[in-house]
Amino acid sequence: MSAPPSPPDPASAEQPDRLLRRLEWTVIRPLDGVLHGDYRTLFRGYGLDLADLREYQYGDDVRHIDWNVSARLQSPYVRVFNEDREVTAWFLVDLSPSVDFGSQEVRKRTIATEFVAVLSRLLTRGGNRVGAMLYGESLDTVIPPRTGRRHVLHIVHAMRERPRLPRSASTDLRAFLIGALPAIGRRSIVFVLSDFISAPGWSAPLAELAQRHEVLAVRLFDPLERDLPDLGMVVMQDAETGEQIFVDTHDAGFRKRFAAAAGRREAQVRDGLAHAGVDALELSTAENLVAAILRFADLKKRHSQLASGGGVPQHLEARA
Repeated sequence: MSAPPSPPDPASAEQPDRLLRRLEWTVIRPLDGVLHGDYRTLFRGYGLDLADLREYQYGDDVRHIDWNVSARLQSPYVRVFNEDREVTAWFLVDLSPSVDFGSQEVRKRTIATEFVAVLSRLLTRGGNRVGAMLYGESLDTVIPPRTGRRHVLHIVHAMRERPRLPRSASTDLRAFLIGALPAIGRRSIVFVLSDFISAPGWSAPLAELAQRHEVLAVRLFDPLERDLPDLGMVVMQDAETGEQIFVDTHDAGFRKRFAAAAGRREAQVRDGLAHAGVDALELSTAENLVAAILRFADLKKRHSQLASGGGVPQHLEARA
């Protein structure tokens, strides 16, 4: 059962350029001071580009010897590499009807857009490329990776201006992720933004995506979806079909059943993410975005420290 229908979101009328300027001042600027530039190290390149071949010298890493060239020239030669520092990031964004819910003045779509805008701007300021894939009733929009502020505005505009779907078939994240897999070429950072209110089966393609790329699941949620207070008689609306019913939230039994259903859904999502082996960042409509980005930075640092120490966890989770 879904929460009551969401009120209008005043932020949805904000123009993309004004939104990005506001975020640059209220989020990115404070991050510059808090992280002292550390966020620039959060996004590292994934490969090495062959730059040259030269004769082997004492102290060279024998693993870099090119045995084919050495055999032809009758002398050991080693490969010389340039580190590929450029990062490509993809934002896979679920914009199905349930993402348009928000119990206060902020919808899940709004926080998703602001998160994408901030991370995209942090990345493109360093010359990295970002792209996006948007899901409504299907994977209907693909924005190829590019760099620059204008490209960030293009992605923000695509997310903010697409019409809200009053109703649709059940969200199918499995189909979304399967469709995204062949579109992402080189190894990338992939952010999957969704409330994970979906038909089952999405964990397997998410795991396959994580085998090829560095994946972060960004879980969008509203506090009212997990804990329904005593609001008296309210209208409950199915987020996907638009069906509405009147319920009495003063009934303690009803609130208990609602909490149990929310708990079961929560357990299913956690199990799916754990099975896929991806890191998860929870993003609430009631949360400060600076705090969310700092938790993301902490998640990346802990992941990097554990990886360097030889122990990479199957599932790290940063909670609100």
